[in-house]
Amino acid sequence: MMKLSLTLPTLLLTCVSALAVEPVSDGPALPADAPRQPVAGGAVPSDYQVGPGDVLEISVWKEEGLTKDALVRPDGGLTFPLVGEIHAGGKTVDQINQEIVKGLSGYLSEPAVSVAVKLANQKFYVVGKVNKPGEFPSPARIDVMQAISMAGGLTPFADDDDIRILRREGGRVVSYTFDYGSVSGGDDLDQNIVLRGGDVVVVP
Repeated sequence: MMKLSLTLPTLLLTCVSALAVEPVSDGPALPADAPRQPVAGGAVPSDYQVGPGDVLEISVWKEEGLTKDALVRPDGGLTFPLVGEIHAGGKTVDQINQEIVKGLSGYLSEPAVSVAVKLANQKFYVVGKVNKPGEFPSPARIDVMQAISMAGGLTPFADDDDIRILRREGGRVVSYTFDYGSVSGGDDLDQNIVLRGGDVVVVP
């Protein structure tokens, strides 16, 4: 798959949200009798990267005062009692869990923290020669083929072998190529990547 730096037109640039890419790390295990928060509807995978607009359900075992729903702000941050400011954007729930545990360790002995995505509000965009261009919610694993289907499929005039996925990574915009004909025929399936919040699928 080819990956190139790309300067976007102003219209597309406004559609792309900045995402921080960070390594996944495991949070501490909860005690056997501690409650576990289900991920919303089972739709959000464990490696889902939290983004602006998402609502997290955070609880600390045996600490009712430390149970709350937290909205991730447009800057990717949220606040939590005793811990203060947390940068949640681009992190998994396990990474956020670990950060809260670290912040609470000065106040509680071995805090058992549960973090779940209660409401996923991230979006991706499909623009160009599709039947229903626009923005779409991204609460789960949506790949490029599924995104195109959600946008009503390609129009008869679409250049289906030169579709691009635009993504902001590390302060720059990169482009992933996508050949609809090859993928639909069962070839080059690695092009059918899972979209992230803020991704833009461009169908020329």
